[in-house]
Amino acid sequence: MRVAITRKVSPEIGRCELSYREREPIDVGLAQRQHLAYERCLADLGCAVTSLPSEPALPDSVFVEDTAIVLDELAVITRPGAASRRPETASVAAALAPWRPLLHLDPPGTLDGGDVVVTGRTIFVGRSLRSDEAGCGQLRDLLAPRGYTVIPVPVSGCLHLKSAVTAVAADRLLVNPAWVDVAVFAGLGIIEVDPAEPHAANALRIGEAVVFPEAFERTRRRLEGAGIGVVTVDVSELAKAEGAVTCCSLVFEAVRAEVP
Repeated sequence: MRVAITRKVSPEIGRCELSYREREPIDVGLAQRQHLAYERCLADLGCAVTSLPSEPALPDSVFVEDTAIVLDELAVITRPGAASRRPETASVAAALAPWRPLLHLDPPGTLDGGDVVVTGRTIFVGRSLRSDEAGCGQLRDLLAPRGYTVIPVPVSGCLHLKSAVTAVAADRLLVNPAWVDVAVFAGLGIIEVDPAEPHAANALRIGEAVVFPEAFERTRRRLEGAGIGVVTVDVSELAKAEGAVTCCSLVFEAVRAEVP
C-alpha cells in the first residue's frame, strides 16, 4: 500500500509566497475543488490519502512536499527557505512519525523538499532561492551513512529543482533544459518538455502512472509517445501560487522502517 499525505487548501492561499510569478487573484473555492479532485486521483491510483486539515494562518501550507523528504528508511523534516513556511513542518512531522524515523535539518541551513529529486540511492538537490549550500550539506551528512549520494544542482529561472526536472520512470527524467543543465543527469534517460510549455517538467510518478497537469497537452503527448502512462489533473489555480502536482503530496510506501 502507498500512503499520500496531503493538506487542505488554506483560505488565505492568495497571500502565498511568490518568486517567479506575478501575483494574480486565486479563486479559493476552485482551488479547493481542484485539490479535492487531485486527492481523488491519488486514491484512484491506490494511495491511502491522509488529508491534513487546512491551516488558515499558513497560506502555502497545501504544498506539503516542501516540508519533508521521505525515503525508504526514514524521513527528513526540512527547514523551508521562506521563513513564513517553517511552522508548516510540525504537523507534517506528526503525520509522518508513525511511518518513518524522523531526522531534522537545523538552522541556519535551508532546504525545500521541492528541490529534491530522488533516483535510487542518488539524490539531486537544487541550489535555488529556497535551498542553500548549508542545507544541502546537512542533507549529505545525514544520508551518506545510509548509502545515499547527494548531488547539488544549480537551478535558474524557476522556483525549485522539481520545477525543472522530475522522475517519470525509474531511469527517466522529464526536463526543461532551459532551467537546469541536463549533463548533471548523465546515465538517465531524458524526455524534454515541449519548448512552448516551460512549466511542464513537474510530474508526479505513482507506480507505473504519472500524474500530470492537463494544461500541458504537447508535453503530455511526448510522455505518452515515450510509453509513459499519464493521468491528467487540473491544477490551474494552484499554479497561480507556484504550485504543481508534486508539491501537493508526500507519497511513499506504507512500510514502517526501524530506527536507523
